[in-house]
Amino acid sequence: MKKQVRAVADGVGDAVFSRSDAGTAVREAFLDERIGEMAKDSGFAYYLVAEFPRGDRNGFVANCLASNWPQELITLYDEVDLFYCCNLVSGLKRTIMPVFCDKSPFESTAANQENQCLSSLFRDYGLKNTFAFTLHDADLRQYIFAFSGDRPDFPRNETMSQVYRAMEFLDLFAQHNPVDRPSENLSNREIECLRWSAAGKSSDEIAIILDLSSHTVVGYLKSAMRKLDSVNRMQAVARAFRFRLL
Repeated sequence: MKKQVRAVADGVGDAVFSRSDAGTAVREAFLDERIGEMAKDSGFAYYLVAEFPRGDRNGFVANCLASNWPQELITLYDEVDLFYCCNLVSGLKRTIMPVFCDKSPFESTAANQENQCLSSLFRDYGLKNTFAFTLHDADLRQYIFAFSGDRPDFPRNETMSQVYRAMEFLDLFAQHNPVDRPSENLSNREIECLRWSAAGKSSDEIAIILDLSSHTVVGYLKSAMRKLDSVNRMQAVARAFRFRLL
């Protein structure tokens, strides 16, 4: 279960951290300070670092790692559940380049009452323009860095500097937040069987390819499913991909 830790930050609002493993408050405050410095040095009042929303976890609070957004805004934004489909996230799905948004970056195109209320709240708090980009760590976990405020678009040299500083931060952050691993290591044969299963091969076909008996292949797949805490082959394959075993 995620734990939320708050620390007072320089500038606007409270710093919000969500962690599956809380770690120490000192470390979290240090990470917040680094992102706060990046925002301040670049002339932005607000910052947000979040995991890129996925199908199995697309809410705002569930993905938010660090932010100094006002608590009222955070609460409402999580309630309306627009983060995964907002204009900014949609734009970042289409490019690997940094983007600059000056028109409702965190709202969606949905014309509903909640979205209109949210637009007003973003405007009242001064989140007018947003400079954002995505980065992934060594384990291919993807993150969004977003800086908001009144300042105009970035020149190229400032963009490069900001992205590089974010890479340094992310490398440090990833060292303290290792990716999940299976409780037991999978054997080479188990991985081979999963790989062919992912390619759509049946147990009999895998047996022919690997020169094994069908019974042995089924045994390897069952063992892999147990180690990956999966109820079927499809789930085992999905988790193996997530753990970068395939």
